[in-house]
Amino acid sequence: MATEKKVIYTATNTYSVLNSYTEKTKNVWIVFHGLGYLSKYFIKYFSEIDTEENFIIAPQAPSKYYQDKKFKHVGASWLTKENTTEETKNVLAYVDEVYKTEVKSTPKNLIVLGYSQGVSIATRWVASRKINFNHLVLHSGGIPNELKKDDFSFIDKNAKVTYLYGNKDQYINEVRKTEEEIKGNKLFSKHLNIEVFNGIHEVNTDYIRFLSKLE
Repeated sequence: MATEKKVIYTATNTYSVLNSYTEKTKNVWIVFHGLGYLSKYFIKYFSEIDTEENFIIAPQAPSKYYQDKKFKHVGASWLTKENTTEETKNVLAYVDEVYKTEVKSTPKNLIVLGYSQGVSIATRWVASRKINFNHLVLHSGGIPNELKKDDFSFIDKNAKVTYLYGNKDQYINEVRKTEEEIKGNKLFSKHLNIEVFNGIHEVNTDYIRFLSKLE
């Protein structure tokens, strides 16, 4: 009879940064890519915002895989339905180390952005670590069902939460849209703002530029 066991070991993973964290930095971003991305490519979506005022950190999902039959293009996944609880602990511990390594002092503005599958990591990290963000952006992804309103009771009264998606997003139908809006309102109530742009399931660089100037 087969028995599944587990072992604890030390692992190494990469991440990407853009620009430098200096006295001139106004916004520190920690951004979580979607399914199939690598952080070194995802971070390029933030290359058009002011380099002195914005410091961007893009953690790398740990599970890499080939995306095509020619074994040419590599993508990555944060989590699957397999062993999700333990894998979440591993991912969040990794994110903690990345953040601790790069952010040595309290940022003037902390923006946490999750795109697509990255929304699940962004929200779980913020909730479990009680991250005092200034703006949480939930971009075209789903909020984990296990999260409760009490998980976000620590949020500052001036903190902002934006649920952002495209009106032609092939993964967000009317039912999914309603479900996410209900979850978002239940978790974040008066903090939540819903933004809909004209587009498909893709990173909205116009909003990223807008947000970098807004904060």
